[in-house]
Amino acid sequence: MRKLLKRAVLILVLACMLVGGTGAMVVTQENEYKLIRQFGRIERVIDHAGLSFKVPFIQTMDTLPKEILIYDLAPSDVITKDKKTMLCDSYALWRITDPLKFAQTLNGSVANAERRIDTVVYNSIKNVISSMNQNDVISGRDGELSDAIMAHMGENMGQYGLELLSVETKRLDLPSDNKAAVYERMISERDKIAATYTAEGEAEAKVIQNTTDKEIAIQISDAQAKAAAVTAEGEAEYMRILAEAYGSPEKAEFYSFTRALESARLSLTGTSNTLILPADSPLAEIFMGR
Repeated sequence: MRKLLKRAVLILVLACMLVGGTGAMVVTQENEYKLIRQFGRIERVIDHAGLSFKVPFIQTMDTLPKEILIYDLAPSDVITKDKKTMLCDSYALWRITDPLKFAQTLNGSVANAERRIDTVVYNSIKNVISSMNQNDVISGRDGELSDAIMAHMGENMGQYGLELLSVETKRLDLPSDNKAAVYERMISERDKIAATYTAEGEAEAKVIQNTTDKEIAIQISDAQAKAAAVTAEGEAEYMRILAEAYGSPEKAEFYSFTRALESARLSLTGTSNTLILPADSPLAEIFMGR
């Protein structure tokens, strides 16, 4: 009987040691924080991976995520500066940076943190979009809108021990009930802008064409004036050469003789022609052998 009692006591002691040893170990992963509480108060925070220990039955342990988390906001209607309603569907990336402050302000609850993020992000999105025209909101989806939302929120989330890394817009669309009307108005506005650009281009082309025509006319006039001057100079040079060639009486007589022969040749072109010359003609004298 005593042996059975001793064996039972030994088993009970071993079981208590096993449970106590197991309860004393704290295994921390790379992607988590461990909060060690003693009588409800946070005694310490374990923020590195590895094996740690706590006091069994006195100290308890909570786990918080260390990795980047994503919170998907519910789609909501927002109104732009020019009174256009748009449907915004966004998500936020965030992480816990101070687990102690996170536990103290939000009771260490991710759900409480997401509710706080939902309120802050939605208010920021609403305020930013309400300060922008619809066209600016649409064109800002490549990064400008996200930057403006983050700038509007500032660093207020630091008081909860967390950090908002980014707010991205998955979908930014028009409500289905007025989408067609808005599209038609946008197309009409773009057509007006295109017509204005076309008219301005045609006016600019007309100015360029008129300027070019004027320049061409001036260049042609200058060329004609230069050509006339060159022609006049050529004729003057021609007359000078003739005057120099036939300036003496002998040269003038020879010139008259050759002109007379040329005239006679032209007169006798064809058949059965008769050339009548006065007796005192120099040409008649040549033909008569005088």
